[in-house]
Amino acid sequence: MRFVIVPGIGDSDDGHWQTIWQTKWGDEASRIAPSSWTEPDLDDWCEAIDREVRAEKDVMIVAHSLGCLAVAHWIATGMDDPIHGAFLVTPPDRYARSFPAAASTFLAAHERSIEVPGLIVCSDDDPYCAPKAAKQMALQWEIPMVNAGALGHISSDSGIDEWMQGQMIFKVFRALTTR
Repeated sequence: MRFVIVPGIGDSDDGHWQTIWQTKWGDEASRIAPSSWTEPDLDDWCEAIDREVRAEKDVMIVAHSLGCLAVAHWIATGMDDPIHGAFLVTPPDRYARSFPAAASTFLAAHERSIEVPGLIVCSDDDPYCAPKAAKQMALQWEIPMVNAGALGHISSDSGIDEWMQGQMIFKVFRALTTR
């Protein structure tokens, strides 16, 4: 199994659970490389996902924040290479006031079924997405959702380091999608 990491705006820093997991997975993991992390363009990010997935075999995507919207859009618009699943942590609500203005192209991301095994992990107090909005995304994408409790945006700022709870959720998700 290969893991493709799709961070959110600004990439994931060294203290972010995605980076810690990627380091732990070593050669089994890779990260997308869009043209810009701080001025994200939906098409560019989808092309970066496509390049990374195409370069790998037997792939599971692990996305965070804005990366979740890119992954869902990439899948919905006809990905060429099948993946085992999409683990989507704290996707932002595009309709919330907190949605980053720099990511305006992501407002056009598709809202239909992603048609691969997927899971949204949300937080009770995510400043970028209320649980109700996360539930709506799960319904639109036709995938289940797990609420991880009060962890903010589930990022470096959450103080969760390697995020053991997330690793357990991911382990179960992976076991259910790779039978």
